[in-house]
Amino acid sequence: MGYRPRVSSVSRILLLYSSVYGHTLKISEFIKADAAARGDVVEVRPLADGAGDVAGFDALVVGSSIRHGKHHTEVVEFVRAQRALLDSRPGAFFSVSLIARKPTRQTPETNQYVREFLARSPWQPQLVGIFGGVLDYQRYRVFDRYAIRLIMTLTGGPTDLHTNVEFTDWDKVREFSNRLSALAAGRASAGQAAGCAT
Repeated sequence: MGYRPRVSSVSRILLLYSSVYGHTLKISEFIKADAAARGDVVEVRPLADGAGDVAGFDALVVGSSIRHGKHHTEVVEFVRAQRALLDSRPGAFFSVSLIARKPTRQTPETNQYVREFLARSPWQPQLVGIFGGVLDYQRYRVFDRYAIRLIMTLTGGPTDLHTNVEFTDWDKVREFSNRLSALAAGRASAGQAAGCAT
């Protein structure tokens, strides 16, 4: 079934995340809590489980971390397979990576991972967020640990294998969350008006 307008001032948002070591989930839960403080509802689901029933949601969000220089394959495949679903509502996307620890890599134009993703994606979200991740060498699998250390060497980041530092700018996540609520509110308001029309 297609989108059915609701008579409600509360925006409902579905957030689908793809994460390896859990920080993208942490950001997703932060967005959920921040939206709840404004009275909005964000439902967080693993993207691997699929979108499921999206009836009643005013906006859709996809969040992904970077692994070996690319967004997860499941994210790319989901976007290609579910373009019609994603286009049916206002949409947002956020990317989590260590390269985004640098302020100069926090826009779609300056972050090569996001730029390449959007260039190849049939879905063009109205809102894009780019956030720094966590560097915790001891938590990584051995291959990941040394691959990431090489990337840090090449990009001027920390290379001590005991480094554990969070690069996420939570004010930027909060700003994204605010803009997401505004995006969803436009759909909710349109639905409310349609639902109240006589």
